Amino acid sequence: MEQSRIRNFCIIAHIDHGKSTLADRLLQATGTISDREMQEQVLDSMDIEREKGVTIKASAVRMNYRARDGVTYEMNLIDTPGHVDFAYEVSRALQGCEGAVLVVDATQGIEAQTLANLYMAVEADLELLPVVNKIDLPAAMPEDVAEEIENVTGFPAEEVIAISAKMGTNIEAVLEAVVRRIPPPSGDRDAPFRALVFDSHYDSYKGVIAYVRVFEGAVSHRQPVKMMSNDVVVEPIEIGIFSPGMVPVEELTAGEVGYIATGLKTVRECRVGDTITLRDNPATEPLHGYKQIKPMVYAGLYPSEGEDYPLLKEALERLQLNDASLVFEPETSNALNFGFRCGFLGLFHMEIIQERLEREYDLDLVATAPSVEYELVMLNGEVRFIESPADLPDESTIAEIREPWMHVQIFAPEEFYGVVMDLARKRRGEFIKQEHPAPGRVVLHYYLPLAEMIVDFYDKLKSGTRGYASMDYEFDGYRASDLVKLEVLVGKQAVDALAMIVHSDAAYHRGQRLVTELKELIPRQMFEVPIQAATSKRVISRANVKALRKDVLAKCYGGDITRKKKLLEKQKKGKKRMKMIGNVEVPQEAFLAVLKLGED
Repeated sequence: MEQSRIRNFCIIAHIDHGKSTLADRLLQATGTISDREMQEQVLDSMDIEREKGVTIKASAVRMNYRARDGVTYEMNLIDTPGHVDFAYEVSRALQGCEGAVLVVDATQGIEAQTLANLYMAVEADLELLPVVNKIDLPAAMPEDVAEEIENVTGFPAEEVIAISAKMGTNIEAVLEAVVRRIPPPSGDRDAPFRALVFDSHYDSYKGVIAYVRVFEGAVSHRQPVKMMSNDVVVEPIEIGIFSPGMVPVEELTAGEVGYIATGLKTVRECRVGDTITLRDNPATEPLHGYKQIKPMVYAGLYPSEGEDYPLLKEALERLQLNDASLVFEPETSNALNFGFRCGFLGLFHMEIIQERLEREYDLDLVATAPSVEYELVMLNGEVRFIESPADLPDESTIAEIREPWMHVQIFAPEEFYGVVMDLARKRRGEFIKQEHPAPGRVVLHYYLPLAEMIVDFYDKLKSGTRGYASMDYEFDGYRASDLVKLEVLVGKQAVDALAMIVHSDAAYHRGQRLVTELKELIPRQMFEVPIQAATSKRVISRANVKALRKDVLAKCYGGDITRKKKLLEKQKKGKKRMKMIGNVEVPQEAFLAVLKLGED
């Protein structure tokens, strides 16, 4: 098709503002999918995506729309994930478009990720098309939200399209605006072939299937192609378009969106953001913006039954085929035996992976408390990175410990100003600035340590603001902090899976609360079990789990006191011997207790 009749666009929004529902209505309005085949969230293929109402994997679809001017246009819609953990995938998807439909909830207004995605779209130089959704709800305020959009983006409020994706109201106006306002792609069809990989998934028959936007040139079936980041050369098994299923075609040309089935066996060889070119007539330089995705949160995953270890290994390998951002390596723990140290993009990504492992592979897992990657500067000048608190070397060999800090934007109504500031202060937050994008709303900018955010910061923010606040964050850099390793000893044995790295000011309170929590959770033995929290080889808190005692004096009814003393002495010796050889089983609930230790 002529480039002047192609429109490439994506839909960007905060979570739960109706992005997937709008995509469904667009597919129906253009006749891409029949009413018989229609189901809710067509582009969200995973059960977890449907249940949580969140897009996890990006997807693309081609629609043909006959506009009011009588011309048929080819529209390529790239559906993007909404969660902040997948911000890199969103940035790559935006790179493959010329325009973006910005969806804002008529009852909620602009929120943190709306703003974050908006800035990304502006950075990618996209034409914006603001839309106010959910106008059918009783609490909808379309005029107020349109004014808010005008204040933030400068886009005239009267040109903002008011729709209801659920009821199908005004959907055609969105399609007409896409045709009229979003520019067609530019790109020389005769130049060397260059295509951006904005997502990929693994197919057991066709290998890795790369989702691509072609910027220059053309590629036809069976023409050998090359990945520019790692020089891997493959002959495509199939090339095609999404409509919405995969439909093979003979050729993909500049401006089009489609897929290339590479036959590769791992997603790692065809990463998001890479540039594909032809082997025989390669482009001189790749498209800009490619970077390796770096995990931000690390946690240990262990099977609760030791014999499930091979199953967990196989399950992780299979998941990694579809998700290159998941990294893992084998790890052993004194308390939990064999498992894996896994790296995730964020807490939500960790939750999704854990849920998929338990559901799709029927595994029962124990997850250790999430931690972050620390940068260590040793006394000899060497710089090291550690992902687990258990790997922290002796403190006498370390010059400084650096932790990752994030730049956080928190959107909230003005009445919760004090709540947000108090929460950020408790988590060692550094205030940067504040903005007032609309009357009654405030955006607070903070620097916060990632370690303070990953456990329950978001939950506390939501509950403290009655669900009205939203936040977005991005990595800012590593900073040196006064950090110590907090160890837990049960029966004088260190439990490595319960170790954590904390700020020295919080070590005493954290240790005390953890010991109190564990005292309730660890079952009583036939001997006394001491539970200790220690930093730098110094015990800072201790509690004892009392021994179960058999009443050895029950059969003594009177008689000489020396007889009773003799029986008690005998019992005491037995307890001492038992304590020397006794093992204490730490229950699974104890590992979950670490997760509940966020500041109150």
